[in-house]
Amino acid sequence: MKVKVIPVLEDNYMYLVIEELTREAVAVDVAVPKRLLEIVGREGVSLTAVLTTHHHWDHARGNPELARLRPGLAVLGADERIFSLTRRLAHGEELRFGAIHVRCLLTPGHTSGHMSYFLWEDDCPDPPALFSGDALLVAGCGSCLEGSAQQMYQSLAELGTLPPETVFCGHEHTLSNLEFAQKVEPCNDHVRAKLSWAKARPLPASAGGWGRTGFGGSQTSPSDDQSLWSLQKRDEDDVPTVPSTLGEERLYNPFLRVAEEPVRKFTGKAVPADVLEALCKERARFEQAGEPRQPQARALLALQWGLLSAAPNK
Repeated sequence: MKVKVIPVLEDNYMYLVIEELTREAVAVDVAVPKRLLEIVGREGVSLTAVLTTHHHWDHARGNPELARLRPGLAVLGADERIFSLTRRLAHGEELRFGAIHVRCLLTPGHTSGHMSYFLWEDDCPDPPALFSGDALLVAGCGSCLEGSAQQMYQSLAELGTLPPETVFCGHEHTLSNLEFAQKVEPCNDHVRAKLSWAKARPLPASAGGWGRTGFGGSQTSPSDDQSLWSLQKRDEDDVPTVPSTLGEERLYNPFLRVAEEPVRKFTGKAVPADVLEALCKERARFEQAGEPRQPQARALLALQWGLLSAAPNK
C-alpha cells in the first residue's frame, strides 16, 4: 500500500492510496482535482473511489469536477452535505479496494458528519494508516464546530485506541500545534524534541503557504514535469511533517493527553471532556494572539487554484 502525500491550497493535504498489485487507487479529500489527476496519470493507476472526511470546501470542493471527469467514480463519506456524494457511509462499515481494507470511523466534533478512515492491506509489510482529516492533526485536532466537547473527546478517544501506526491528517499545522503543546506542557521532553524537529524542517522556496510551491504561478497550466517538480522535491526533502504515528501522538498531543496531570493542571479541569473543552478555548486564544493571515494572500491563492469564478451576469 503506497500513499502519495499531495500538498494543496494554503496548508491542506490530499492523499492518493495505491494498491500496488492491481494499480487500483483511492483518493482522500479531493480539493484540487486537476492536480490529483496529474499524479494519477503519472503513477499509472486506476482511480476508483474518493473518501471524503467531511463536507468543508477545502476537503470536498473537487468532487464535482472529478466526478464529471471520471464518470462512475464512487464518492463516499458520512455527511449528505459532501459535494457529489454517491453513497453515505455508516460508522463501523468496512470497504475493500483490491487488497486494501477500509474501516469507517465516525468522528464527530469538528463537523457532525466527520468520518476518519483506517486502511490496511492484506499480506503487506507496510503499516496500517489512519486518514484523520480534521479530527486529529499532528500535535492537535480540528476546531469543535458542530459537536460538543464530549463528542470530540469520544472521537479522539476512539482514534487513540487504534494500533500505534501511521496518521495522515488534513492540514499542515504542526509547528503552531507544537508551540501550543509546549505552552500546555513546558516540561514534556517529547513535545520539546518534536518541536525542534519541526523547526528544523526545510520550508518551500516560495512564500505564502504549503500548497503553492511551484504551482499556479501563472494563468497558463504548467507541464506535468513542471507542476509535479515541487511535489517531487518536497517528497525527496521530506518537507511535510505528515505522517506521524498514533504512538507518537499519545506522547505529545495535548488533545490525546487530557487524562495527564500536567494537562489537567493547565486547564484547571479534571473531567476529560471538560479538559478538552478548556484546551480548545485556550488554543483559540493562542491562535488569535499569533500573526493574522492576510486576506489578500488567501484571495490570490484561491484565484490561482481556480476556486473563485466570475460573478454571473444579472
